[in-house]
Amino acid sequence: MKVIKNYLYNVVYQVLLLLVPLITVPYIARVLGPDLVGINSYTNSWMTFFMLFGQMGIALYGNREVAYHRDDKEDRSRIFWGIEVLQALTISAALIAYLVAVFLFSSTFKRYFLLQSLWIIGAGIDVSWYFMGMEDFQKTVLRNMIVKLISVALIFTIVKGHNDLGKYIVLLGASSLIGNLSLWPYLRKEILWVPIRRWHPFKHFYPAFLLFIPTITTQIYLVVNRLMLGKMSTQNQLGQFENADKLVKVVLAVVTASGQVMLPHIANKFSKGDIKGIRHSLYNSFDFITATATPMMFGLMAISMVLAPWFLGHDFAPAGELMMFESPTILFIAWSNVTGSQYLMPVNRTNEFTISVTAGAVVNIICNLFFISAWGAKGAVLATNISELAVTALQLNCIRNTISRRRLFHGSWKYFISGALMCIVIHRLSLTIRMNVANLIVEVVAGAFIYILMLVLLHAPILDQVMVYVTAWSERHKRRK
Repeated sequence: MKVIKNYLYNVVYQVLLLLVPLITVPYIARVLGPDLVGINSYTNSWMTFFMLFGQMGIALYGNREVAYHRDDKEDRSRIFWGIEVLQALTISAALIAYLVAVFLFSSTFKRYFLLQSLWIIGAGIDVSWYFMGMEDFQKTVLRNMIVKLISVALIFTIVKGHNDLGKYIVLLGASSLIGNLSLWPYLRKEILWVPIRRWHPFKHFYPAFLLFIPTITTQIYLVVNRLMLGKMSTQNQLGQFENADKLVKVVLAVVTASGQVMLPHIANKFSKGDIKGIRHSLYNSFDFITATATPMMFGLMAISMVLAPWFLGHDFAPAGELMMFESPTILFIAWSNVTGSQYLMPVNRTNEFTISVTAGAVVNIICNLFFISAWGAKGAVLATNISELAVTALQLNCIRNTISRRRLFHGSWKYFISGALMCIVIHRLSLTIRMNVANLIVEVVAGAFIYILMLVLLHAPILDQVMVYVTAWSERHKRRK
């Protein structure tokens, strides 16, 4: 039950991180236009590279280490101080390098590059990895929700025209900074003060560095398409891709939220030697994530062509086609999230995880070189699909000797049939009714009803999981009475 509760909290948290730009996307798309949206994406992408080098896999490493030592408050306090000091040092070095690069090499967009540095500063004080390692997602969600809602209100109040791109960048960066800072007061009851001589921050450098390659290559899919589009195509194409990808990632956040929940959960089981429990959790998680990702993939395919021009404005009508073509990444990333983040990483099989995501990054870059020059933003979407499929295939191959792949995909065909039927019906419905908020809700509810009905008729495996958790909750409720 704790895993389910944390999953729901993390769904809220991950969606919230993307909800701020999503809520403001229709407004910003109209106020700034495709070109300025592209400039923001371009400058933010370069900043992200420096921030990733500063983070250096520390957040993922910290999450896992806190989970390993969760039951010893003094030990986890020592680990926290050591990791946080290391994070502050590496982020400071990344910030200095970024500012030097901006002043030496940036002739255009220098002002916007400088404003993006707020994100790097915020990363230096991010301690969300500690609470994730403790499997405590409630605090992170509630504090960040307040900050994000305030930032939304300020964007609608302050950003009014083409001259306000700088204000928009500052508001998003400051939101991240303040959100991370707001988590620190909770640490007073969580950790103890440990003498500085016991911190040993550089002891964590090498194991964190081992996680750096998979961390940065995983993020390449979020950055390299934008950088290559900005160089090889137009800012308009980049703006179309940016908003299409943003909507896909909102859907994806709901699916992959289980990854951050399951990583510390599996890591804690691994530290106790509970191999049978790890496999049981993995099979259930893979079935759950397939059952969740499949309808979201097909659902987005069904409505993307009419959703984009209505939600983003007619200037972004081409983004609808991009969203439809990018939808399969929802399922590919969902699967690799289970095999990689929920299994290979917590059981310390870092090398295999690193090889898979590095190969995916290489495939992504090679495909982009050919596809972007030929098809622009559509080429970037195709490259993303191919690279994510490659990562998933490699990780499934890595776990073949320890995890039954046949059992992983047992019953998956039932989700595909249910999702495909739902897609056909909802696509026809979207072409016959006018797109607005009320009709969008009707389409979502109708799609959910069709999908669930088909799962019941086909008796999909996820129904057994639901019954187990419902029974457990009912018994727990009776005991409380």
